[in-house]
Amino acid sequence: MVKLLQLTIRWFFMRIENLFNLAFGERLNPFYHLGTISFWQFWLLVGSGFYLYIFAETGVHDAYASVEAITHKQWWAGGILRSIHRYATDGMILTMMLHLLRHFAYDRYRGFRAFSWLTGVALLWLIYIAGANGFMLVWDKLAQFVIIAAAEWFDVLPMFNGTLIRNFLYLESVNSRLFTLLAFIHLGAPLIVVFIMWVHVQRVPRAHINPPRTIAIAVTLMFLVLSLVKPVLSTGGEADMSVVPTNISFDWFELPVLALVYVMDPMQLWYWVLGLTALMFMVPWLPPKKLGDAQAETSVTFRPDNRAVTARFGETLLDAGLRQDINLPYECRNGGCGVCKCSVISGKVDPGLYQPNALSAEDLARGKVLACCATALEDAVIEYDAADFVRTIKEYRASVVKMEKLSHDVMRVLLKLPEGQQIQFRAGQYINIILDDGQRRAFSFANPPHEAEFVELQIRLMQGGLYTTHVFEHMKEGDTVRFEGPIGDFSLRESERPIVFVAGATGFAPIKSMVEDAFKRGLKRQIHLYWGVRQLQDLYLPNLPQQWASEHSNFHFIPVISEPQSDGSWNGRTGLVHEAILEDFPELKEHEIYACGSVRMVEAIFPFLKNHGAEEDQCFSDAFTVSARSMAFQPRQK
Repeated sequence: MVKLLQLTIRWFFMRIENLFNLAFGERLNPFYHLGTISFWQFWLLVGSGFYLYIFAETGVHDAYASVEAITHKQWWAGGILRSIHRYATDGMILTMMLHLLRHFAYDRYRGFRAFSWLTGVALLWLIYIAGANGFMLVWDKLAQFVIIAAAEWFDVLPMFNGTLIRNFLYLESVNSRLFTLLAFIHLGAPLIVVFIMWVHVQRVPRAHINPPRTIAIAVTLMFLVLSLVKPVLSTGGEADMSVVPTNISFDWFELPVLALVYVMDPMQLWYWVLGLTALMFMVPWLPPKKLGDAQAETSVTFRPDNRAVTARFGETLLDAGLRQDINLPYECRNGGCGVCKCSVISGKVDPGLYQPNALSAEDLARGKVLACCATALEDAVIEYDAADFVRTIKEYRASVVKMEKLSHDVMRVLLKLPEGQQIQFRAGQYINIILDDGQRRAFSFANPPHEAEFVELQIRLMQGGLYTTHVFEHMKEGDTVRFEGPIGDFSLRESERPIVFVAGATGFAPIKSMVEDAFKRGLKRQIHLYWGVRQLQDLYLPNLPQQWASEHSNFHFIPVISEPQSDGSWNGRTGLVHEAILEDFPELKEHEIYACGSVRMVEAIFPFLKNHGAEEDQCFSDAFTVSARSMAFQPRQK
């Protein structure tokens, strides 16, 4: 029965969402942002409610008059905001109901998601209660009906036993204390809602609480137009306990339960409401899936990060990755846009439910899935394309904690983020230092990802360089540095091929990060590092790669000097770095080549290497250019 109901509702959602995709596009489809639209409407009703509260009175004879003054004497502000307050409440209830219904239809409410489902149900009832309470504060004929109907309904409970309605039999029994209580409830309920909303999104990694700006603006303008075209007004004049309210303009959207008080037995109505609420809370544990399955966990390895994470029962690949700091690309999180498309390298994966336009049958046959919908049924390896994904780039402020000259023109700078902060990155990526005038200067991470306590930079002094001159002449420990990152896709690919690293000057920095990361991960592939410099003094950390070579049998270090001095102080390899590589590797087929240095160096070596068997798609580079004022890295993948 549950399965049939899900299939039916899902059929409607799939077709409506497809229609909205045609109208708005996948990224702005409101059905993919129901939760964030609900959040935005809450901010609108809180903001408008705060303004109304400033001018509203809570006295028994002042409430109605103050609301009327707000509505008519300042219609251009208070009147519009009163309407927005009401419409935002209605809209929030509608989008929350659709949000719950959609998650039910797509079977996204079990396992660890049950937490979000339960808090969502609680939020829906709280908004209903706060909305009904808001009608009472106006103290018009509709408010009179609402408060009397609520009192009569609660009076059937044994704990009240008819005592509540006595407070509303006569006008004299209604006093200002009632309005103080109503105002307290109306202010207290949103505070509880805010807390539960915060709790609600805790199980959703990197949850957005606001919709895309275009949708937020459209929703706000919609309410503004509604407020002008059909303003919310009081109903039937001021409440009068001596007269039974009739012919009132009833709100069937927020108050249907109170209308049923006079249609059916109030106690039976309690049974229905409490039974429906209990059923909604029990939904995550209803058939067809078994409760015992909710304890199952799988291991998912993501490439190119080469990191294994734990996926909980029913958890999508996207949620599992984001929860454990894998910077996966995503947009709608609802199987509509295709941004999170990835490849299943090994393991059994359930592709889940999605729009066919986001993942074709051909894609599925080739092992493609959408990370936001797919779940791992067993241990799996997933590969995603991170080349164009920059959403996770963030801005940071860090302190300079150490400066050390590694040579006459290379400075090691250690940056430390504020307590509790860390930047997640892949070996080979870089950051952009942000100058006061907004210019950027790019430098690679020299430390490996597992040593994230500091950000290590190796900065070379460039003649006339604006930032590098500042580093060498003015920067001191304790200075604050602004930067953004991580950026780039210059990182090790997952394979069994031997690796040839080619570093030019400070191109050694990202290579250092990648080599140390490879050792940490236990890579057993043969690694050859060729470090090409002009003179011996430019090998600013020669002992470190020599130490790697002594500690790891699969690592080999070959420094190359192009302009050695004639004093005989150097007896190692000389000439151009690519010439040394070709002497050692006449055939480079089946090798991976990673080059980092100047554009001139990279452009010079790759044609030679490719002529000796290096494959086009196995040559990767992170080249940098030098201008008269600065040094900037420009990552490029070849």
